Amino acid sequence: MELTPIEYDILNTVYFVEPFETILSECKYPEAVIADVLKQLIHKKYIATLVFDSDKQEYIRTFFYDSDNMHAYAYLATKEGLLAHNTR
Repeated sequence: MELTPIEYDILNTVYFVEPFETILSECKYPEAVIADVLKQLIHKKYIATLVFDSDKQEYIRTFFYDSDNMHAYAYLATKEGLLAHNTR
């Protein structure tokens, strides 16, 4: 699948676990546009959502259930997302 420029930029940002704020600062698009495209990439399974577990002191994958609060999660490219990003 061919990635759009914004999909490519977002995937480029999440090679490592990153909060939504970092994606906003690295990708020069409006917040609403980034949020919509990020949701699409999550739906395609190109990006995983994570939350920080303070007991374990690490990020853990979680189900993406609150699409109205993109700031509540951190994001990481999945294997499928990395393959799509690197075949461009």
